[in-house]
Amino acid sequence: MLAPGIPADLARFAIGFDHRDRARVHQLWDLVLETERWSEGPLTDEFELAWATWNGLPAVAFNGWTGAALAALDWAGVKGETVLCPSNTFMATPLAIQHAGASVAFVDCNREDLCMSFDDLERKVAEHRPKAVFLVHIGGHIAFDSERIAELCRAEGILLLEDCAHAHGADWNGRRPGTYGDAGIWSFAATKTVSTGEGGMLVSRHADAVEHARLFRNYGKPDYALHGLNFRINEFTAAVGVVQTERLDEIVRWKNEQAALHVPNRLPLPDGMTSGLYKTIVFEPIERSTGKVYDEPCHRVLGHHVDLPNSDWVAQNHWCVPLYYRP
Repeated sequence: MLAPGIPADLARFAIGFDHRDRARVHQLWDLVLETERWSEGPLTDEFELAWATWNGLPAVAFNGWTGAALAALDWAGVKGETVLCPSNTFMATPLAIQHAGASVAFVDCNREDLCMSFDDLERKVAEHRPKAVFLVHIGGHIAFDSERIAELCRAEGILLLEDCAHAHGADWNGRRPGTYGDAGIWSFAATKTVSTGEGGMLVSRHADAVEHARLFRNYGKPDYALHGLNFRINEFTAAVGVVQTERLDEIVRWKNEQAALHVPNRLPLPDGMTSGLYKTIVFEPIERSTGKVYDEPCHRVLGHHVDLPNSDWVAQNHWCVPLYYRP
């Protein structure tokens, strides 16, 4: 199939930043310079509040996805345990599990949404009796089996962590990613729908998980009873996060309007679901693609000998249409 008729300027790579916001960013950076608070200051608090308001859960900012993920895994107490993880994800997910001292076991995905399969998860829960499950929202939309997965984890006493690194702006009948499980972990790396260059966020409905995350990102200060490390976000990065969060809904509306005009054959979503369109996914070859979301499943990268046919199929049979935010 030929590439969809994306206008050339929309197909040219661009960071998801609205340059009308440059003056606002500079204003906030000047405030940082004037107050002499370069870390652990009011803009970190403001970014957390803005994200919590959008996401619907208390939020803790980090300098990257990894710190937030390790904080969640440490809170979940996975050391020496097994954590289930989809193979169709970025290697960050299983690597974080391993660095937290847990064993990772892989779960297959669905072909329809590229996300974790409830049916295979149910089998793997019975086989591995995991301490936690890592559900990953792939490509910008919410995993179609999220509610069933959350119900299974609740019934089995398994902690559910959500990797929301792709899911900025996603919504399913008013519900946001990160609210299905016990904690959600976000990335604000450079190519995300909204970005701070580098950055992360943890959200949770559990007050003790939020407090654990705050201590974990700063070595466990002041009493060091919790052995964290330095995962603090700086105030300049937090300032960009404040501005980007303010612009998020507009960016997602724009991307969905353009996708509807130019990519009518993209991955279909359930009724009531909106994707943030981190990736614009199609299931037919196109001449111009930004590549695959992931072209090699993690179980193959790590040499796990397990049969995950849908993960192998997805790696070969989807493509990503170039569509970048240019207001």
